[in-house]
Amino acid sequence: MTIETPEGLSMTVPLAGVGSRFIAAAIDFAIQVTLVGLAAVVFLLYGVGGAVGPGLFSIAVFLVFFVYDVAFEVLSGGRTPGKRWTGLRVVRAGGQPVNFVTSAIRNLIRPVDFLPSAYLLGIASILATRRNQRLGDLAAGTVVARAPRKGVRPEQRVLPAVGLPPSLVAWDVSAVTASDIATVRSFLERRHSLEWGARAELARTMASRLRPRVGGVSESAPLSDEDFLEQLARVKGSRS
Repeated sequence: MTIETPEGLSMTVPLAGVGSRFIAAAIDFAIQVTLVGLAAVVFLLYGVGGAVGPGLFSIAVFLVFFVYDVAFEVLSGGRTPGKRWTGLRVVRAGGQPVNFVTSAIRNLIRPVDFLPSAYLLGIASILATRRNQRLGDLAAGTVVARAPRKGVRPEQRVLPAVGLPPSLVAWDVSAVTASDIATVRSFLERRHSLEWGARAELARTMASRLRPRVGGVSESAPLSDEDFLEQLARVKGSRS
């Protein structure tokens, strides 16, 4: 999937196919069935809760088959245990992380995707749509993307422009235009709202275009793409 970013760049996000999504769903379903089995033992077999035991069991089933997916997708970066194991994550069509509303919509429609059985309608939708979306994804505006199995980096801030260290004083940024820096700052300001894979890809694209235009950058201790963009904005700001 190609996304046009506010910085005017195109970013490619690899999408998950039927096979990897089926494996992720099978893992999650096995976990859910296990949890429901434990709830049945507690509330029905041992009668915990007394007369309201069956009601508590029904609530547990709802929590397992609906709240499970929504909670993991919202709180764990779009990844249920099954998706984490297969290297997948749910993101919005613009590359942003899913929120409660989008996750709730895609999971409320999951029973429709299951029709007539074994997710046949959902599989047909994935195969027929350009972005491999089941009906729940189409309704919520989400996609399932492939993502590297790594956590989100700690939050960073753009360092102030004053007091440049010697390693940055030597940078020659004369070939970097004001428009370039505006694009860099736009990315740095909104990077924390991006899904990790999209954030890393966008930083890589911008850094690869700008590195050849900056002289005096030390090769002995190369900066990561995002760190390079931070320092570039800092140096340019000190000389504007």
